Amino acid sequence: MTSNPEDQEVNPEHDSMPVGDVSRTIWSATISDLDALVALEEACFSAPWSRKSFEAELEGNQFSRVLMIAHPESTHDMRAIGYICVWIVFEEIRFLNLAVHPDFRRQGMGKQLIQEALGQATAVGCCRGMLEVRATNMPAQALYKSFYFQAYATRKSYYTNPTEDAILMTLEPLIP
Repeated sequence: MTSNPEDQEVNPEHDSMPVGDVSRTIWSATISDLDALVALEEACFSAPWSRKSFEAELEGNQFSRVLMIAHPESTHDMRAIGYICVWIVFEEIRFLNLAVHPDFRRQGMGKQLIQEALGQATAVGCCRGMLEVRATNMPAQALYKSFYFQAYATRKSYYTNPTEDAILMTLEPLIP
């Protein structure tokens, strides 16, 4: 769901080209975004990904795509206000993580990130999406269901801090 490149703003301080809507530009994150992504992760989760986990996704995994939304008036500690990490492996897109800063939730950014990821996946021939979500995270489940993801199984005690089950969801065929 990328817009016309002529309609996009380019951030001269950023290494990558923007994708998506100008008002909430989605960037392909790079290693220069590491501090901002770690700060966002820590603001969003009780068991956040480590800095090394992000480094691996940004530099060590050929299948990984990390897309982020930057604050329009970004400061160093609030540069990233949303991100999604997915793996695009042949015909499948696997959603690993989605985060929107608590101060910016319920503004459509999670939906925009999912739409962009699905658009990129369909553009390269993916036909199926997979994800896990906390059993108690009803807003996230509702968001995924709005894209027609269907729950198909449960993984007992998958998450920690606190320990809880994961709901496994799939989308087939992909609907960007």
